[in-house]
Amino acid sequence: MNFRLLILTKNSRSMINPNLMMKCMRAIIPGEISDIDFSSVANIDRITAKEIISSLVQNGIGTWNDQLVTFSEGDKLKAAFLAITKGSPIEEISEYLNWKDFEALVSKILDENDFQVEQNVILTKPRMEIDVIGIKLNVAILIDCKHWKRMSNSALIEIVKKQVNRVKRYASKLTGVMVVPVIVTLHQEEIIFVNKVPIVPIMQLSSFLDELYGNLDQMKVIEK
Repeated sequence: MNFRLLILTKNSRSMINPNLMMKCMRAIIPGEISDIDFSSVANIDRITAKEIISSLVQNGIGTWNDQLVTFSEGDKLKAAFLAITKGSPIEEISEYLNWKDFEALVSKILDENDFQVEQNVILTKPRMEIDVIGIKLNVAILIDCKHWKRMSNSALIEIVKKQVNRVKRYASKLTGVMVVPVIVTLHQEEIIFVNKVPIVPIMQLSSFLDELYGNLDQMKVIEK
């Protein structure tokens, strides 16, 4: 079951709102945490903390045992998706994710848009790593995830150059597939193009994927 379906099939009365979810993201860490410590880390009162924890558990995030909640690896990412569906800005939620979580979030957005997804694909001789690959129909998009602050034009040009080289290496082993380099960033206000390579803010990634096939003529495409 994917996250979107999981969220929609759970109790719709769960007491979660965007502002509370923003506060609670920092308290969702693997391991056990008491409701008292949860409230302290999230900077909310204990009663509200218990209600939030209960709602998280109802949505498949963490397990609740008396005054302790146990979070596992991946629960923060689930919470991020839940927060986004409840209206929290994706860019602000992404601030609470590390680079690995950020890549996983990008992967989940691809998955929700019906792409087959691979993460951390290693190419050899010379060694290159591709953060995320999404394949749908005969198009593969190779994504470089940049969980950074805003980048200068010169930095973007260099990042794009390296990603294009990775795409050429990846495409050299394929036939009948169009391969598209993409950069996904956290801090970017709108989609821009650098040498026909799209730089996509994560908050617009889903809409970018929706319109991908109609806009391929505007992008750098390596076809094998």
